[in-house]
Amino acid sequence: MSRAFVNEDQAAAQASQPVERSVSSHPNYVTESGLVQLRARADELRALHLEQSALGERADRQALADLERDMRYYRQRLHSAKVVPPVTETHSVQIGSWVSYADEHNVHHQVCLVGEDQADVGVGLINWASPLGRALMGARVGDEVIWRRPAGDRMLEVLAISATPG
Repeated sequence: MSRAFVNEDQAAAQASQPVERSVSSHPNYVTESGLVQLRARADELRALHLEQSALGERADRQALADLERDMRYYRQRLHSAKVVPPVTETHSVQIGSWVSYADEHNVHHQVCLVGEDQADVGVGLINWASPLGRALMGARVGDEVIWRRPAGDRMLEVLAISATPG
């Protein structure tokens, strides 16, 4: 199509609109602390939106659009959240379980399976639906599971399952 037929105002407006945040197709399982975090983030976004809105004409329109997009995302995540009960049994790995495992080089790791919005690999919180989470889900102490990764499969041995880190 020739540029002569493109409405530049419309094109500029569309380019400045934030892309919607992708929502996982997996069930939105969350731990109780994950739900608290979702609520806190939604509240924080509402407060930031109110601050920007109060600026009236001086408000950063892109920041407002980004905040509105994020507010829609967190509203949807809160609406679809399915809180899992706290871990009480440690016979098998479930959402909320802390899992100690050894890889094929006998390097020990500890992770906790959580909902996707709570995941933080840096502190060992792993999305239950991630490849590592799926490999560990349902495993028992002593089980060997295969962690299917793009970089190649890894064999893991589950060493311990607990309700708390340790």
